[in-house]
Amino acid sequence: MTQQEFEHIAPTIPKEPGIYKYYDSSGELLYVGKAKHLRKRVSSYFNKTFTTYKTHELVKRIARIEYTIVNSEQDAFLLENSLIKEFQPRFNINLKDDKTYPFLVIKKEPFPRVFLTRKKLDDGSEYLGPYTSVKKVRELLEFIKQTIQLRTCSLNLSENNIRKGKFKVCLEYHLGNCKGPCEGFQTPANYQEGLAQLKNLLRGNLSPVIKHYKNEMKTLAEGLEFEKAALVKKKIEFLENYQSRSVVANTRTGNVDVFTIQKVSLSDKQQKDIACFNYLMVRNGSIIQTHTGKVETHLDETPEEILLYAIARVRTTFNSDATEIVVPFPIDYPQQNTTVTVPKGGDRKKLLELSEKNVNHFIEEIKNKERLQLNVKGKEKMPLLEQLQANLQLQDLPVHIECFDNSNFQGSYPVSAMVCFKYGEPSKKDYRHFNVKTVEGINDFATMKEAVYRRYKRLKEENQPFPQLVIIDGGKGQLGAALEAANELGLTSSITFLGLAKNVEEIFFAGDKESLKLPYNNESLKFIRRIRDEVHRFGISFHRQKRSKGTFKNELEEIKGIGKATTDLLLKEFKSVKKIKEASTEKLEKLVGKVKADVISRHFTKQRDT
Repeated sequence: MTQQEFEHIAPTIPKEPGIYKYYDSSGELLYVGKAKHLRKRVSSYFNKTFTTYKTHELVKRIARIEYTIVNSEQDAFLLENSLIKEFQPRFNINLKDDKTYPFLVIKKEPFPRVFLTRKKLDDGSEYLGPYTSVKKVRELLEFIKQTIQLRTCSLNLSENNIRKGKFKVCLEYHLGNCKGPCEGFQTPANYQEGLAQLKNLLRGNLSPVIKHYKNEMKTLAEGLEFEKAALVKKKIEFLENYQSRSVVANTRTGNVDVFTIQKVSLSDKQQKDIACFNYLMVRNGSIIQTHTGKVETHLDETPEEILLYAIARVRTTFNSDATEIVVPFPIDYPQQNTTVTVPKGGDRKKLLELSEKNVNHFIEEIKNKERLQLNVKGKEKMPLLEQLQANLQLQDLPVHIECFDNSNFQGSYPVSAMVCFKYGEPSKKDYRHFNVKTVEGINDFATMKEAVYRRYKRLKEENQPFPQLVIIDGGKGQLGAALEAANELGLTSSITFLGLAKNVEEIFFAGDKESLKLPYNNESLKFIRRIRDEVHRFGISFHRQKRSKGTFKNELEEIKGIGKATTDLLLKEFKSVKKIKEASTEKLEKLVGKVKADVISRHFTKQRDT
């Protein structure tokens, strides 16, 4: 992808945090990266001088860019890691496994400890995280230590050991950080109350905890204990600013597929109705795959029908085996052992909101591209089209122009060609070739009439828009033939036809005795000349194919008993029909066999004799 090509799509890239994916022309994922500002980060690849060959090679191979929006830089980091581990793109470094991320574990034991770990064990303990910042986890642990009185020692506090009095309280008890369960000063039930408060804190249920501290701060302030009230206020501020968990990576979510969908209305009337969807594949609490796309609708299908179709196709494509599907509204999903969830809150609701955020941006991107295409056409080519309108004194701005040309070779293989320009640029999907069907021999006027008639009869039948201007490459004769076709179709009042003389580039209009001669360097004439050259190129390339095919067919395939396969074999060996004629029967026999060699030799011998 060149810098110029990137500049065309750059305005569609969001300015939010997220991950970006680079693909090559074959669809292979080359690189996954994270960014707190997607547009700036992606743009940096195309706006800087590369210091390494690897970066230069990556940018040279980029053919397509995809991205996924997330809520924070932390989420971008986690999602990037998940995708790199899943797909291992060739230009990404090898990241370490999950043990590089810290978890908080609530250990499965009497009077459970809460501590930092980098190893997840299948021991029945409860793990919360992962967290991207060790510093933040340590701050959280310190906060827990100061506010919730839980033990930090590693003693085996079994009921039997406590009853036998094996342990004595330590300094933490005397500092007020522990209630002394080791000596039986705290009951298991009371300890569980502290754990419940801890879980609320770690799972993001901060409201009841903050409310508790606000009431405590108010009580302290009323008792004129302002220093203690200030300390509690700091705890409240910490809670309000702390994001204890990530939507992108939360082990409690498990394995789910998240889908959102939305219908789209575009301004282009020719555009088919579409609906856009987003898919998040969540495995073991982490998003490992994202996909945003669109489906065409045809029969006013309901959102439920469209979503069912999208889910079925996407889950098959990505080989999903998740037994839970999260969607924004109820659907009747037919697969057994699969639960459909419409969340009202919690982790799944946040995942759904993230999916909706991505599908909404995808829709906005489509609309922006539509507007950008119109703006680019209007802004860059509008002055030229306005000048053409003024020079030719056209009633309408010629945003849609078509041009016709005839071609033949020494009185054989007559064809016609038509090219189309929209908003001043070639619209190659609208180019057309015409094999002459109704004209006997070489008759340029009749050939032109047939091509023009067939083209606009088809547009009329299909209720397609007509061009504002039609250029006929030829003088008054060809222009008159084209006008006959337009008159038979009743189009002379809705389309302006002009003829362009081949030699001196005079412009002829219907009914005018004098031609229009524009200055040689006039921009309008240059534009008309460009269109004329394009129809020449397009027509000649088609004519060469037809002529070449026709010559070979007349010389070889018309021989009774000689088909296309034999013809191809002969031409591959002898390179031309002339050399085949000059070849001996023995040489032909070695290649195609005795029977066919005799047939070919007799044909050319008879041809020479006559």
